Amino acid sequence: NSDHYKSPIEGKYRGRGVANGYWNNWGGKSSADAVLNADGTVSLNEASTDIGGSRASIAMQFAEEAGIAYDHVKPRVGDTDSVSYNDVTGGSRTTFGTGWAVIELARLMIAEMKKRLSDIWGVDEVSYEGSVFSGGDNKATWDQAAKMINSGEKPLMVSTTVHPQGFGPGFSTQCVDVEVDPETGKVQILRYTAVQDVGKAIHPSYVEGQIQGGVVQGIGWGLNEEYVYNDKGQLLNASLLDYRMPTAYDLPEIETVLVEVANPDHPYGVRGVGEVPIVPPAAAIANAIYQATGLRMTRLPMSPAAMLEAMWEREGLATGD
Repeated sequence: NSDHYKSPIEGKYRGRGVANGYWNNWGGKSSADAVLNADGTVSLNEASTDIGGSRASIAMQFAEEAGIAYDHVKPRVGDTDSVSYNDVTGGSRTTFGTGWAVIELARLMIAEMKKRLSDIWGVDEVSYEGSVFSGGDNKATWDQAAKMINSGEKPLMVSTTVHPQGFGPGFSTQCVDVEVDPETGKVQILRYTAVQDVGKAIHPSYVEGQIQGGVVQGIGWGLNEEYVYNDKGQLLNASLLDYRMPTAYDLPEIETVLVEVANPDHPYGVRGVGEVPIVPPAAAIANAIYQATGLRMTRLPMSPAAMLEAMWEREGLATGD
């Protein structure tokens, strides 16, 4: 049902390409700890570094599980001296794996709060529902409970390390329109749409940003980015002045479509989203070039020089003539 896919593409040397991508993702070992403050806020210490919005998505999962407002959670990315072991922050595992850790952490905090309130109220059992603790004739909101608990001598701190066995794989289908300049070999991106199964978009605007960033990296890989060495093995394009990366000048707005198919291996259906959008661009662009020119490009990058070489070879011309 994509408007992009169904729209006509007109003009000489223009083409459209589609490609699919998949990225596996594993849980790994994740750690986190939290402190309940007297005002009801929670100081959340996570072991995963924030490389693209995970601080927010992790805090949101804790807040959801605890039944409190997101602004009650104060996430902090700690160093290795202040929090337990955590596997690599990468492989699109953070929101999935560390998400599991903070969900377990929220459950532990609620259990400990119920235990403390049981002692304070002198009752055998305390329940928690709708952000309200109840025990006997006593009731307390989360904030009220936090104040009572912190009036004692012992602060409420919880920590956990989890190793979820499930996976959070990502799937992406992308559609691109290009125009090839037969004189220079330049491939211009005219329109780009990325459709991705994101599981549950914990923070939709951050998810869109992850997808757009991944697409840009994939486009750079497909069209320009390449290490150039001389015959002595020395890198000749070691700066960003010489190593050609896409800029806003090179690209149209990247349209994103978030498809939410819950991941059964996560309580909230989370999937990794950051790396799968890097996979399809090169193949999609190659397919679009084929439709535009009839040339099947088989190596990367599909730079202007590579395009001209392919066109000259098709015409039976010596390279550079």
